[in-house]
Amino acid sequence: MSTASSAGKCVIREVAKDVWTFSCPFSRFGLFPVGGRSTAIKLRNGDVWIMASTPLTDETKQKLQEIGPVKWIIGADAVHHLHLGAFKKQYPDAKLIVVKEAMDKKAKEDLVFHGAWGADPLDTKYGFEDDLPLRARSNTGNFAVFYVGFFSGFKNKDVAFYHPNSKSLIEADLLFNLPPTEQYSNTDSSGKWPFSSTLNPYSWFHKRFTWSLGEDKEAMKRDVRTVAGWDFERIIPCHGDVIEKDGNAAWREAYKWYLD
Repeated sequence: MSTASSAGKCVIREVAKDVWTFSCPFSRFGLFPVGGRSTAIKLRNGDVWIMASTPLTDETKQKLQEIGPVKWIIGADAVHHLHLGAFKKQYPDAKLIVVKEAMDKKAKEDLVFHGAWGADPLDTKYGFEDDLPLRARSNTGNFAVFYVGFFSGFKNKDVAFYHPNSKSLIEADLLFNLPPTEQYSNTDSSGKWPFSSTLNPYSWFHKRFTWSLGEDKEAMKRDVRTVAGWDFERIIPCHGDVIEKDGNAAWREAYKWYLD
């Protein structure tokens, strides 16, 4: 897509029809540049679903107002929770859904949650999954807006989301694609670090990385295969550049040790 705008140090871009990314500089522990990204999707009924992982800047609020009413605020794993409170305060009518571990960490903020992956029954529907007619069908034969995969065996308890309409996989820490070139493009830094050029899905280091974070290898094999079975072309990670094509092949390479 050609639609793009810069928001301060962040870059706001429409990567596919009705799919917007908010790509910002972020350094882990203040030292390691990995970048951060929120992703917003405008559903066909006009509501907005957002995986909220970056600061709620004025530019972000302006763009979200242009896209539509925010009705879903998503926390993608146990560690991407820093900005959930700000989003919920700004959009009090939106449903906030996170993993159980993130809910525990936010207990002191007195937030109202509407679901917790990892604690709710596996077949729980939160309302955004099946409300749009799409060509892609789930294994049960129902039309689906999103396919949702909870990685119970992953250290950070991540959730992967597949949006069939744009053929996009949206995730937080399951796959990195460093260096974070876009996320640092409005800064004086290149976003590069000695390790960052090797933390991409085709590197040995990434295979080692994903293997080491798998605390339950059998559960990981199951969930990795589930995602590998989704028909996505694009991967929108929280950390690093968007993978615009051959995303499924990149996923299979990053998780090759689980698939072999």
